[in-house]
Amino acid sequence: MRWLLTSLIAIIGGFAGAALFSASGLGDAQTRAYLLANPEVLPEAMEELQLRQMQSRIAPLRTELEAPFPGAVLGNPQGTVTLVEFTDYACSFCRQSLADVSELIAANPDLRVVIREYPILTADSADAARMALAAAQQGRFEQFHMAMFGQGQVTPETIEAAASEAGIDLAAARSAIEAGQFEGQLQNNVYMARTLGITGTPAWIVGDRALDGAVGADAIGRAIADARDS
Repeated sequence: MRWLLTSLIAIIGGFAGAALFSASGLGDAQTRAYLLANPEVLPEAMEELQLRQMQSRIAPLRTELEAPFPGAVLGNPQGTVTLVEFTDYACSFCRQSLADVSELIAANPDLRVVIREYPILTADSADAARMALAAAQQGRFEQFHMAMFGQGQVTPETIEAAASEAGIDLAAARSAIEAGQFEGQLQNNVYMARTLGITGTPAWIVGDRALDGAVGADAIGRAIADARDS
């Protein structure tokens, strides 16, 4: 608890209370007393603390984070605003968010959506992720992405059905998968997710903000607008 109070004291000096404390010459002890006497400011300060912590995690990764596996992009590939989604084909909340992503793409012509395969739920979802990257390699990523989620369950049979529906050359895809061409990408996605503190799907990164879960188009849209304005 003491570390949290110390962090909040530092933040209070840097945002809403800055003018008050600098003008009055209050130090840490007085600021601590202020926080204890006015606990209603703590949720705002805690939110600011969490934002700053996430900014410090995102900044060193930004270039790599926003550079997609070739072809694994939705929306405008040349877009000036990038939304990164960590997703798992076995995740029902990711499936639920498909409509949100489509809505956001339609409303934001400058939006590039970088899909990062993060198969953490089942062994079959890892196989689906490999097939998705093979689809990206063949220029059929969006078709597979939509078809795979449309299958509902993730099994060897539904992965093959989605690949066939997407028009993937299955022999070429299997050859690339068996050669281990996509393992480095999947391992790197795991590394980035862990560094960012992402433990579930879907997870979203846009600008300096991270959002967890099926938060809806409105919440993601506000984060996109903030990123565009920053």
